[in-house]
Amino acid sequence: MTITIAPLTPAIGAKITGVDLARGLDDETFARIHEAVLNQLVLYFPDQDVPPAAQVAFTERFGPVEPHPLKARDGHPDYAGLLVLENAPETRAARNDFWHSDISCAPAPPSFSVLHALIVPEGRGDTMFCNMYRAWDALPDDLRMRLDGMSAEHSGEAIRRRNNAADTDGAKDIEVPPPETHPVVRRHPETGRRVLYTNCFFTTRLGDMTEQESAPLLADLEKRATTPGNVYRHRWRPGDVLIWDNRCTMHYADYDYDENELRRMHRTTAAGDRPMA
Repeated sequence: MTITIAPLTPAIGAKITGVDLARGLDDETFARIHEAVLNQLVLYFPDQDVPPAAQVAFTERFGPVEPHPLKARDGHPDYAGLLVLENAPETRAARNDFWHSDISCAPAPPSFSVLHALIVPEGRGDTMFCNMYRAWDALPDDLRMRLDGMSAEHSGEAIRRRNNAADTDGAKDIEVPPPETHPVVRRHPETGRRVLYTNCFFTTRLGDMTEQESAPLLADLEKRATTPGNVYRHRWRPGDVLIWDNRCTMHYADYDYDENELRRMHRTTAAGDRPMA
């Protein structure tokens, strides 16, 4: 089959066809996919049937597969690094309807995330992605000067609060380590480009400001990053696989389905590096 790469929006995302992820990838095909995700930040593979072992193997091409560092969600019984994200009448899915980069509160947050849709409610549960390179490049010069060289504190406390909500599949008794400090503007370790690296979910403080002083600026940065022209909205269908680069994107999962609508996804993440300025 011939691989094709078609952009989804001018700002972010590409659709990949001509690839069967369950069969594995030769080095040449993987190199094209790797280059595409570095350029487009989010890749969409339609009509895939990927067993857990194949999803883990695909993710491992980008880095070692890691379990959730806070053990916030249950792993697959046979694959510790594969998270099962599920909504069912007896178990409400944990909310992800907030802009974030996966686990930015970790010492070395994941590089790539892979999400495979098994069961999805038709027309519900969309996921949106934004381009954080463009978010940084589009900031006014005075704001970029203010943020350049600044650090930010990222905490997992928000996950603990989310998981303690009623009727959720998130683990209740998780231990939250002390906050991690990362640059507000990190340098992507593979592309060398500078990228805004904050989000209102995990990021609690900027520089020497308090949480209260930081909140308005964090909200302003999020608003600028998520303007419609900088966002791709994915409408899930069974068999869809998405991979995205957490180092230069944020994402937001719509929670517009109820407890009676089945939704089941498999997620894997590849290890990343400690963010550097």
